[in-house]
Amino acid sequence: MTILTFSIILLLGSYLAGLLGSLTGLGGGVVVIPLLTLVFGVDIRYAIGAALLASIATSSGSASAYVKEGITNIRLGMFLEIATTIGAVIGALIAVYTPTNTIAILFGAVLIFSAAMTLRKKNQEALTEGSKLSYLLKLNSSYPTKDGEVAYKLKNVGAGFSMMTVAGIISGLLGIGSGALKVLAMDTAMRIPFKVSTTTSNFMIGVTAAASAVVYLQRGYMDPGLAFPVILGVLGGAFTGSKLLTRMNPQVLRYIFCAAITFVALQMIYNGVQHKF
Repeated sequence: MTILTFSIILLLGSYLAGLLGSLTGLGGGVVVIPLLTLVFGVDIRYAIGAALLASIATSSGSASAYVKEGITNIRLGMFLEIATTIGAVIGALIAVYTPTNTIAILFGAVLIFSAAMTLRKKNQEALTEGSKLSYLLKLNSSYPTKDGEVAYKLKNVGAGFSMMTVAGIISGLLGIGSGALKVLAMDTAMRIPFKVSTTTSNFMIGVTAAASAVVYLQRGYMDPGLAFPVILGVLGGAFTGSKLLTRMNPQVLRYIFCAAITFVALQMIYNGVQHKF
């Protein structure tokens, strides 16, 4: 395979990754890492390095549009980024000294969890009464709908903050943005409407990935030849996804996405058990 062919295939795959990452809030690394490791045979640490850059691109591409539309809760995102950034640095340091097949097995397990989380019933209702901490930190907000502005309040801010630390560790360890855990923390624990939790997750993913990317860069796991087409593709997909999310019900897409991701996850786990990484 020539370098040009490799770059074109990687560009198209990354575009799909950015599109799915933007629509689901999972981040582009969910598709980029299996594409690089299973299809092209790239070392998983280099794949994670490229995926972290992809996550930054996804966040930058889609989050800017969501912020402009007023869906993202910026104050909440910046508060929770404290937890995810600390966790991301810890996860990246752990990953450097973890065997690649162990990372592959963990990656597969997290993918299955992510697929399950995208299928569960989402919290669509806005709470009218929040916790004391949500008022103290001024985290309650509103978001636009076709019927006008809808105000919402937050519950269990402390529990959500703790879950974000775990999400950051997984992001740094596996390079996938850990959007599923971020959305779970906001949607289930803090009871934020799903569209707000998805868009705020996208807003946070870039900062979380940037924190752990520094560690991978210092260890030499960033390859410009991989990163360039990945960033271009993911950024294009993220912009497309941000436009589609406000106009479509992505439920059918979620089912197809979950089936594909579960298959990839099982393949990653099998290869990890067989020490093929």
